[in-house]
Amino acid sequence: MAAVLRLAKLAVFSTACTHLGSALSLDIQDSKDADAKNRPVTKVITLLKDMQKQLQKEADEDEAIYDKMACWCQTNDREKTQAIKDAEVRIDGLTTKIEELTAGSARLNTEIKNLEKEVAENQDSLDKATAIREKQLAEFNAEEKDLLESVSALKAAITVLSKHHSGGFLQVANNRILGVAATLENELSKHAALLQGVLSPSERRAAAAFVQAPADYFDAAPTFKQSYAPQSGEIFGILSQMKDTFEANLASSQKEEQANQKAFEELKAAKIEEIKSGQDQVDSKTLTLADTDEKNAQAKVDTDDTKASLSADEQFLGMLKEKCQMTDKEWEERQKTRQLEMEAVSQALAVLSSDDAHDLFTRTFNPSLLQLASSTAYSDRRAAASQVLADAAKKAHNPHLATLAYQVKLDAFTRVKKAIDDMIAQLLKEKDDEIKHKDFCTDEFHQNQLQTEKKDREEQDLTATIEDLSMKIEGLAKAIEELKGEIAEMQVQLKRAGEDRELQNKEFQSTVADQRETQKLLTSALQFLKDFYHKKTAFIQKQEPVGPPPPAGFETYKNNAGSGGVIQLIQQIISDAKAMEAEAIRSEEDAQKAYEDFVKETNASIEAKSKDIVEKSEVKARAEGELVETKEAKEAVILELEQLSNYNAQLHQSCDFVLKNFELRQTARDEEVEALRQAKAILSGAKFEEFLQKV
Repeated sequence: MAAVLRLAKLAVFSTACTHLGSALSLDIQDSKDADAKNRPVTKVITLLKDMQKQLQKEADEDEAIYDKMACWCQTNDREKTQAIKDAEVRIDGLTTKIEELTAGSARLNTEIKNLEKEVAENQDSLDKATAIREKQLAEFNAEEKDLLESVSALKAAITVLSKHHSGGFLQVANNRILGVAATLENELSKHAALLQGVLSPSERRAAAAFVQAPADYFDAAPTFKQSYAPQSGEIFGILSQMKDTFEANLASSQKEEQANQKAFEELKAAKIEEIKSGQDQVDSKTLTLADTDEKNAQAKVDTDDTKASLSADEQFLGMLKEKCQMTDKEWEERQKTRQLEMEAVSQALAVLSSDDAHDLFTRTFNPSLLQLASSTAYSDRRAAASQVLADAAKKAHNPHLATLAYQVKLDAFTRVKKAIDDMIAQLLKEKDDEIKHKDFCTDEFHQNQLQTEKKDREEQDLTATIEDLSMKIEGLAKAIEELKGEIAEMQVQLKRAGEDRELQNKEFQSTVADQRETQKLLTSALQFLKDFYHKKTAFIQKQEPVGPPPPAGFETYKNNAGSGGVIQLIQQIISDAKAMEAEAIRSEEDAQKAYEDFVKETNASIEAKSKDIVEKSEVKARAEGELVETKEAKEAVILELEQLSNYNAQLHQSCDFVLKNFELRQTARDEEVEALRQAKAILSGAKFEEFLQKV
C-alpha cells in the first residue's frame, strides 16, 4: 500500500513538474515578445487554476467511490456478521438435535429388540401350548374311543347275561359265555388303574373265577364247586358296575376336555392379543425409528451445509474486512496527499497572483531595464549551472534534470532556483518515502514470517487433534460393535438357557410322574398284601353236631413264608421312590432358581451394555462433530497459509527491487540532490571552477 501511495505521489509530482516545466517553457518562449511581458506568468496562474479544478474533481470522484465502498463494506459486514451468528446458533441447535436423535435411535433399537424378543417368547409359548393342547386332544380322543368301545363291549356282555336272567336261567350258548368272559378279562386288564378301588376284593375274585371257568356259572344243575362260587347275578352286577364306572369316567373326561379346550382358547386369545399388541408396538416404534433416523440424517446434512455456508461467510467477511481496511487507509492517504497538493497549488497561486509578484515579473521580463553586463554574467552562470545539471542528468539518467538543465539556459534565475528547490524537496521526499517503504517491507516480511510460523504450528496441532479424534471415534465404534456382539451373544445364551430349562422341566415332570405312579402302584400292591397278611383271623369253637363225624377237612392255613420279605422290599422301594422324588424336586427348584438368577443377571448386563452403547454413541457423535469442526479449522488455517504465501509473493514483487537496490538508489538520489544544490549555488554566484576542483 505504501508503495502504491509513493507511486501516486510520484505521479502527482511528475504532473506538477511537467506542468511547471511547460509553464516555464512557455514563459521563456513568450519572453521574446516585448509586447506581452506578463503573459508567461499569466499562463502559469491559469495552469495552476486548472490544476485546482482537476484536483477538486478527482477529490469528488474519490469521495463518491469511497462512499460506495463504505456502503458496501457496512452492508455486507452487517449481513455477513449476522449470517455467521445465525449459522453458529443453527449449528449448535443441530448438534444438540443430532445428539438427541442419536440417543433416541439407540433407545428405539433396544426397545424394538426387547419387543421382538417378547413377541417371539409369546409366540413360542403359544406354539408350546398348542402342541400340548393337540397332545391332550389326541389322548382324549384315544381315551374316549377306548372307553366307548369298552362301554359298548360291556353293554353287549350285559345283554347276553340279561337274556340268561330273564329267561329263567336258560342255557346260554357256550361261545357267548366265552365272549363275555373274554370281554370281562380284557376290560379288567386294560382298565386296571381305572377300576382300582371300584371293585371289592371279593368281586375281583368272583370275576377271576368267572374268567377261568365261565361255563360253570350257567350249568343246568349246579355242581359242588358252583355252590361255593359267585352266581351269574354277581357277574352281571360286576359288568354293570364296570359299565357305569366307564360311562362316568367318559363323562368326566369329556367335561375335562371341554374345560381344557376353553382354557386353551382363553390362553390362545390372550397370547394372540399380547403378540398383536407387541407387534403393533414394534411396527409403531420401527416407523418412529425410521423417522428418527431420517431426521438425524437430514440434521447431519443440514449441519454440513450450514458449516460450509459458515466457512464461506467467514472467508468472505475476512476478505471484506481486509479490503475495507486497505480502502480506508488508502482513502486517508489519498485525502492527505491531495490536500497537501491542493495547498501547494493554492500557495503557489497566491504567491504568483500578488501585486508584488506582478511588479517583480514586470521588471524581470522587461529587457529595456536590463544592462548588457548583467545579461552576460547571467548567461555565464546559467551555462555553468546547466552544465552541472546536464552532467548529473547524464550520470543519473534522469530526464527531469535534463529538462531543468535546458530550462536553466533560457529561464530566469528566480524561477529556475525555485524549480531546483522543488526538485530537491521532491528527491528528499522520495528518499524518505523509500526509507519508509524499506522499513515497511522489512517489518511486513518479519510479520509474515511470524504469522506463517504460527499458522504452521496451528496446522500441526489441528492435525494431531484430528488424528486423536479419529482414533477416539474408531475406538468408540469398535467398542460399540463389541458391546452389540456381547448383547447378541447373551441373548442367544438366554434363549439356549430357556430351551435347556424347558427340557429339564419336562424331564423333571416325567421323572416325578414316573416316581409317583411307581409309588401309587407299589402302595396299591402293598395294600393288597397288607390287607391279606395282616388281617387277624378269629377261630370260633363250634358245637359238634350229633351224629357221625365229618370226613377229614383242610389243614391249617399258613401264610406264605416269603410274604414278610416281599412287604419289606416293597416298602423300601416306595421309600426310595419318595426320596428320588424329593431329590428331583430339590434339583428342579435349584435349577429354576439358577435359571432365574441367570436371566436376571443377563438382562441386567444387557441393560447396562445397552446404556453403555447409548452413552458411547453420544460421545462418538460429539467426537465426530469436533472432528468436522477441527477439519474445517484446519482448512481455514491452510487457507490463511495460502493467503500469507500470496501476500509474501506480493511483498517480494513490491519490495525485492527496493531492498536489493536500496543503497544504490539512495546514493544516486543523494548525487542528484548534490548536483541540484551545486547548480543552485552557481546560479547564486558561486564559481564553477571551485566545484570542478572539489570533484
